[in-house]
Amino acid sequence: MYQNSKHAGNIVLLRGAALWLLVALVLAWCLVFMKLELPFIKMIFKDFHRLLQGHLDFLLMSALIFGFYAAKVPLPRHVQWSMVIGAFTNSSLFLMQSIFPVLEKPAEGIFSMTFRVFLMMSIAITTYGFGMGAIIIFRSTLGATASD
Repeated sequence: MYQNSKHAGNIVLLRGAALWLLVALVLAWCLVFMKLELPFIKMIFKDFHRLLQGHLDFLLMSALIFGFYAAKVPLPRHVQWSMVIGAFTNSSLFLMQSIFPVLEKPAEGIFSMTFRVFLMMSIAITTYGFGMGAIIIFRSTLGATASD
């Protein structure tokens, strides 16, 4: 398997994963403050469980991106950016549902339709980024010998 000792050109992944991990840490504190029933946080977030899902999703996406970075297989910039943007947009969907509980159920109106378009675009970008990343890494192993 091809590996580069430094970043393999994947610095976007490292930066993105670090940022989303920091967001997960901030959300962890928001969860604590919600349990303490602080009025300011309860004014922002209405649904504890969706906030928890957002927190966990940011953690999982960060771990996934760190894993791709650790493989040290060079990935094209568009794949890296798709991973980082998709990780943010996917995780932010839960935050939007926590802040705006009306998004929980499909409804008529521009706000609900915009959310659904954002959801579909997020899924597409995330699938492309992580899917292409997985394909590229898998293909990099095909020429590897048993001693690699």
